[in-house]
Amino acid sequence: MSSIYEINKGINKPIEFRGFKGQYITYLAAVCMGLLVLFAVGYIAGVSVYLCVAVVGVSGFVLFSWVYRLSHKYGEHGLMVATAFRQVPPAIICNNRRLFVELLKREQDDCDVDNNDDGDSRRAITAQRKQQGR
Repeated sequence: MSSIYEINKGINKPIEFRGFKGQYITYLAAVCMGLLVLFAVGYIAGVSVYLCVAVVGVSGFVLFSWVYRLSHKYGEHGLMVATAFRQVPPAIICNNRRLFVELLKREQDDCDVDNNDDGDSRRAITAQRKQQGR
């Protein structure tokens, strides 16, 4: 009479609601709240109820379609990855070599300090850097 029950079947699966995955459910909720506020403002302002319903209906359809398209195009985390990728510069431009020469000097100073291993040389290097304004 024993039966085997599967426990925690949904572990590590993304939340999904009618085709919307992960963060897009939040976006959809924000769209619904925005449409509700839009309708309330229009109604309080005295705009015709039929016009308010038409504007909210069309806006809702457009925004729901947009969020649905984003959800299917990018998936659960893809929109964040695409946004982060846009922030990466295409190239790093350096007009002179001074930065690299200073980095090379620092690396050589650190190697010299590591090879000597006495605290006095480290203090001397630190004092030199402070005097030079590094």
